[in-house]
Amino acid sequence: MKIKEVRELTTSEIRERLEAEKARLTNLKINHSISPLDDNSQISKTRRDIARFATELQLRESNNK
Repeated sequence: MKIKEVRELTTSEIRERLEAEKARLTNLKINHSISPLDDNSQISKTRRDIARFATELQLRESNNK
């Protein structure tokens, strides 16, 4: 997901997606430890998405103060 798409989401949607992506990352790591994933870049992409969501939340919280 690109940052432009993240900015269009509401704050509650970003929080929901952040939690969903964290759960997805955990599942990917567990699955990868059991048997190698077909596409190892999924873990990196998920980590980047989590960072995008977290960054946007921090920006919104700092702008509201």
